[in-house]
Amino acid sequence: MKAIKTLILLSVVLLTATKIQAQTTLDQTLEKAQKENKSIFINFSGSDWCKSCIILKKTILNTEEFKHFADKELIVFNVDFPRSKKNRLSKEQVKINEALAEKYNKKGQFPTIVLMSKEGEVLGKTGYKKLSPEQYINHIKTFLK
Repeated sequence: MKAIKTLILLSVVLLTATKIQAQTTLDQTLEKAQKENKSIFINFSGSDWCKSCIILKKTILNTEEFKHFADKELIVFNVDFPRSKKNRLSKEQVKINEALAEKYNKKGQFPTIVLMSKEGEVLGKTGYKKLSPEQYINHIKTFLK
């Protein structure tokens, strides 16, 4: 019985730690971008309700071609606004995301992609476009020059 309680407690701690580590801030993203000499790709998304966000993720962001490009050139920072209870963010993360949206996505359009230099300068904004992964990568590259 004691072993089961210990195992349950350990599972809760690990799940909590994983969730905390999965959350990030723009400051942490900027720091990582500077260390790795990469640009920043901020994805404002409604991951569980926004049809265009879901399509962008499925047809572009989750493809091997885009992942390969992003691994070399970008630090991807997801700023999510889920609606489903099962995907609910912590109150702290909601505040962080709302502050970022107020600054970089004032119109509240989803998806909005903000491309930023490693210094934090906004290079451009875009969103979902019905393109192939290769075409979308080329579209993103136009902001990075």
